[in-house]
Amino acid sequence: MVALNPIVYWAQNQKDIFLRLELRDVKDENVVLLEDSLRFEATGVGACGLDKYAFHFNFFESINPGKSKYRATDRQVEFSLRKENCGKWWKRLTEESLKLPWLKIDFDKWKSPEDFEEETRDILQDRPDILRQLQEDEGVIEPINYRQVYLFVYNLAQFIGFLYIFVVMMINYAKKGPDSMEETFSNVGEVFKFVQLMAFLEILHVIFGYTKGGLMACFIQVLGRFIVLFGCINSEPRMQTKPVVFYLFFIWSLVELIRYPYYMFRVYNIEVSFLTWLRYTIWIALYPLGFLCEGVVYLRTIPYAEETGVFTIALPNAWNFAFHFPTAIRTLLLCFFFPGMYTTMIHMQRQRKKKLGPSYLRQKGE
Repeated sequence: MVALNPIVYWAQNQKDIFLRLELRDVKDENVVLLEDSLRFEATGVGACGLDKYAFHFNFFESINPGKSKYRATDRQVEFSLRKENCGKWWKRLTEESLKLPWLKIDFDKWKSPEDFEEETRDILQDRPDILRQLQEDEGVIEPINYRQVYLFVYNLAQFIGFLYIFVVMMINYAKKGPDSMEETFSNVGEVFKFVQLMAFLEILHVIFGYTKGGLMACFIQVLGRFIVLFGCINSEPRMQTKPVVFYLFFIWSLVELIRYPYYMFRVYNIEVSFLTWLRYTIWIALYPLGFLCEGVVYLRTIPYAEETGVFTIALPNAWNFAFHFPTAIRTLLLCFFFPGMYTTMIHMQRQRKKKLGPSYLRQKGE
């Protein structure tokens, strides 16, 4: 009588190979574990009910039988096999590349610990090349990662928004020259307000772990732009026609036209060298100019806010609360503007060193 094959799930980390057999109430098991092969026979309840199950295959690489473990429980059979060459990732489990219908990937068990790091990581992020090869070998359809899809669509939508703003500004400037500057807000202001409101989602992305990065730097950038755009420019029609609005929108748009495509590629772990270099280099010139324009907007807004009283709450009132918007702008400039600029610049400098440091240069040279 020919034995049936049990369903076998396998996974790996840097040191071990893990096997999990979907076989319950195992009896009369016979296990032969060698450096280069594994033979298993037993009677148990598997996919085809109570029967005799068996398999045999040669490993892709050698293992250390003395440091390997095996146990059978009422629900399943488990193997923990120590790799002979720890740290080397196997392209597949078996020596032959032939697809075995009963051998599958155990995604829940797969771990990829980094050096001196005990955090369980996602194989989809850590080893996409190996995972893709395994899925091709075994005919597995990669499950849809809805988080990746959402982040890609978000970054694409923001890129399209800023591309529209940039193109409209450049077309108007080409037609009218400097005279087009006073029409900047009336032409692209509504679209700019929309994409800037959407940017608040980036704070939530960091909070909920959708993206990695510094929460403080992200919060400072998003909130700072919100105050400038809605508090200073949108609230005062006279401010909307100033040339500084054109320069500010131009700088913001140019930064985002590089940042969002970079994030779109990074969602799927695609590295575009020139785009990476541009993302972490162009800020050196654009960020100081952007802060300078924002400072000019703040200063120009103060006399207008004194005159109109916009956002100012005077006493007496039902809440017994007072708020003077011009004083708030002065306080922001004196106490928060330069620290915020320093925090953002230091954050970007650290990111640039991390992304374009020696490891990046080595990858470029390979």
